[in-house]
Amino acid sequence: MSGTEQGAVHYSGPFREGDRVQLTGPKGKLNSITLESGKVFHTHRGFIDHDTLIGLPDGSVVANSVGVEHLALRPLLTDFVMSMPRGAAIIYPKDAAQILAQADVFPGATVVEAGVGSGALSLWLLRAIGPTGRLSSFERRDEFADVARGNVAAYFGGVPEGWTVTVGDLVEALPATHEAHTVDRVVLDMLAPWECIPAVAEALKPGGVVLCYVATVTQLSRVVEAIRDTGLFTNPVPNETMVRGWHVEGLAVRPDHRMIGHTGFLVSARRLAPGAVLPELKRRASKSDFSDEDMEAWTPGALGERGISAKSLRKRVRAATATADAALAREARETREAGAVTDADVTQADATAADATGDAVE
Repeated sequence: MSGTEQGAVHYSGPFREGDRVQLTGPKGKLNSITLESGKVFHTHRGFIDHDTLIGLPDGSVVANSVGVEHLALRPLLTDFVMSMPRGAAIIYPKDAAQILAQADVFPGATVVEAGVGSGALSLWLLRAIGPTGRLSSFERRDEFADVARGNVAAYFGGVPEGWTVTVGDLVEALPATHEAHTVDRVVLDMLAPWECIPAVAEALKPGGVVLCYVATVTQLSRVVEAIRDTGLFTNPVPNETMVRGWHVEGLAVRPDHRMIGHTGFLVSARRLAPGAVLPELKRRASKSDFSDEDMEAWTPGALGERGISAKSLRKRVRAATATADAALAREARETREAGAVTDADVTQADATAADATGDAVE
């Protein structure tokens, strides 16, 4: 997928006006800026003119006004996701990579995700399915949906044609947006994914994959048993991913003192053909029985949900929208240079971006 096919993002080539650039200082501090002719990036030790960076190749080293050197690189999607405005907690890159692999998300696939959160997983899914795929995202909260739209538009330079965001409950909205057995993959990132399993089973194609991302062992147990009880899926496969870095300097080779440990569990299963009955697996005796009281302890209310203040959420919506509008204004300028739009169109886009930026700063 190139920038021209799905927006204004550029993956290679010289830095251009409007590109996001990640500057790394001598102590490893990262700063992301959007290049704009005439603007200046200030630090506590000197400044760098944006015009100095425009036209340089990716991976250049530039010195600021007092001689401090900075490495300039286009941010990877991982970098963008970790620094973008957030309404809800994001799925981290280590889990997003496993979701793409375990769900076997492929170019041209029809994918459903719920909830959309801040749009982090949406970005990974959109890149995986490509311009011929379709991603339907569902989110219960308008504010989170707005943050996700802003982040996706900021990265791609516009809203991808194959992406829709529906505000509402998945169980009610999914049958209205997708006919039965037309969806290739479903990814559920929510507090109680077991409530959606029957609707997901109806939407998935035979052989399709459902993957649930849950944070706690009680959620893990509940969703695994819910998938088994339907009799419509293969035996669920639960796992988690941990990432540990290593320190390597000459012969000083050891694991890092810190690691990215538990963030969540992934549970995946495949849809059986209509009428198919899964052969029973031989299992060792275990404590597999549970009571109604146990089930009640796993409800969303009992599990709890960490919230975010309305004021903070509004601020993050404005920040995401401002970044998206700036990307759209840049795209309009580039299109004008190609002769497709008028100066009035670009002036309007610039005004919209300026207004959004002002709102985000307030």
